[in-house]
Order: sequence, then C-alpha cells, then structure tokens
Amino acid sequence: MDRTERFYRIDQLLNERRFATFVQLQDELGISRATLKRDLQYLRERLNAPIVFDREAGGYRFDTPDRYAPRYELPGLWFNASEIHALLTMQHLLEEVQPGLLGPHIAPLLARLKSLLGSHDDAPEEVAQRIRILHAAKRRMDLRYFEVLASALLNRKRLLLRHFNRKSGEEVEREVSPQRLVYYRDNWYLDAWCHLRKDIRSFAVDAIRHAGVSEKKAKSLSDRDLDAVLGAGYGIFGGRKVQWATLRFTPERARWVAAEEWHPQQKTHFEPDGSYVMEIPYSAEPELLMDVLRHVPEVQVLGPASLRQRLVAILEAGLKAQQA
Repeated sequence: MDRTERFYRIDQLLNERRFATFVQLQDELGISRATLKRDLQYLRERLNAPIVFDREAGGYRFDTPDRYAPRYELPGLWFNASEIHALLTMQHLLEEVQPGLLGPHIAPLLARLKSLLGSHDDAPEEVAQRIRILHAAKRRMDLRYFEVLASALLNRKRLLLRHFNRKSGEEVEREVSPQRLVYYRDNWYLDAWCHLRKDIRSFAVDAIRHAGVSEKKAKSLSDRDLDAVLGAGYGIFGGRKVQWATLRFTPERARWVAAEEWHPQQKTHFEPDGSYVMEIPYSAEPELLMDVLRHVPEVQVLGPASLRQRLVAILEAGLKAQQA
C-alpha cells in the first residue's frame, strides 16, 4: 500500500467509525508507528485534514472544519491497468443498456462510476476522452433473445433454439440445457448441453434467430465437465480431442508474441537465433488458424502436419482470390 492509498484509507476509516485509536489505525494500515505519525502530520499540515485527537474518546476523529480554514482535499487517486479497464468497461456496457426495467437503476450506477473515475484534478469526462477501450469485431445481437437465454439459464430451464450455422448458411433447431453465458472477444456465447447431439456445444448468441423457454428442467453440468471440452484447447470452441500445435515465430515477431498468453497450458522457449517456439493445445482448427494468420509470414507451423497443410491451403486460396 503506497502513501496515497494510506491517506484514502485513513480518510475512510475516520468517516466510517467517527473515531479510531492510534493502534486501530496502525493495525488497519499495517505500518509502523513512525510512518503513521508522519502520515497524520502530512494530512493535517499539507492537505488541511481537520483531524484532531479526542482525549475523551481516546482516538482520532474529524473535527468540524472552520468555514475560513483551507479546503481539505485528498490528492488525485489514479488507477492501475486492471482497475481503469474494469471501470471504463462497466461504463461502456451500462451506456449501451436499452430502456427497460433497469432504467431507474442505471443512472445512479453511471453517476457512481463517474465519481469513481473522476477527482478534482481528473474530471470523468477527461478520463473518458483520454483513455479509450476499443471493441473490435463486435457483432450485433437481438437483446430479446439474450433476455430469454439469461432467464432460462438462471431458472434452470431448457431452451428451444433456432440457430444460424454460418458455415453451412442454414438454420438448425436445437433443444439445449443452458450452462453458462460467456463474454469472449466482445461477443456473447452460450455454453449448453445439446440434447440432439448428446454433447456440449457453444452457440454464438448473435446467431440465434429464435429462443423459447421450455418447461423441462435443464440438465446441469459441472464447470469441470464444461472446461474439459470447451477449455482444454485453444480459444472458445473446444472439443474432446485435443492436439498440440507447435509454432515458431521469427526473432522480430517474438518481441510481440513472447509477451502474450495464448493458452494457460502453453509451453514456450527461445531458440539460439532468437526465434520463439510456442506449443499450444487446440481442438478446433479455425480459431487457432485465424490467429496464426495474423502473423504470416513471420510464423511457421512446425506441426502437426494436418494443421500446416490446412494453413497452406488457406494461403493458396487467398492468393488465388487476390489474383482473380
């Protein structure tokens, strides 16, 4: 905990408890007596905090500030990368909510988020203007069906879906037991047990053309069962048959890829010439190949041969299309 964080914590404790002993403050902050003394002195003398020691209560408290006294204000508190990403993402998602039953509750949430994002020195509008979170390749979906999915998911009811298969261009009907909704790469997916295929499937929510709730009770699976199929291989579209791909990136491309985690179980090493080798589990080729193609021609598929052949076929078809 750095000094600025301690100042905010002291302010919070004195506002919540009305007063706190020296020992209580020291225990909460986990600092030495000398450090706490310096912090209290700095708050009083440099930040004009109206902190006084109440002898009768035996602790510190905020005094009623003199109207002519200098204004007490804590220094601007900034965020780490994960905190600012979380706050701005929540703000973005809330601003996209369409009018509905939650309408009266959204405005206070947005106001609270803006108060968290801003301070005297950094207004929330300035934060939103200077820091951007861009959502790439986000697909539009019908919110009516999302609500149906979420309701059936939480009430443990089966769903009757009509789903558009982008590969075949056809719509298929399925009865499924919803297991969980997943937000991945700016799009929503429904992990479910398909009663027709008798297996676990993942459905893109934006490809659902109709959804209805059945009165039948949904079949429930554990996260372990779901992850064994959908989480074992690369990306979100998994399968029970897992293979390992070996990719080698040029020394130049390694400067980027070496900082990335493609899968929690990946194995990596550098070769003497600076090339970067990554071994990664996968079940479905398309998603892995999509990311491999981003690094062509600075990546080489070392194995398996089937994956390398599929990549070559895609590249050849692409070249032919460009020359047509």
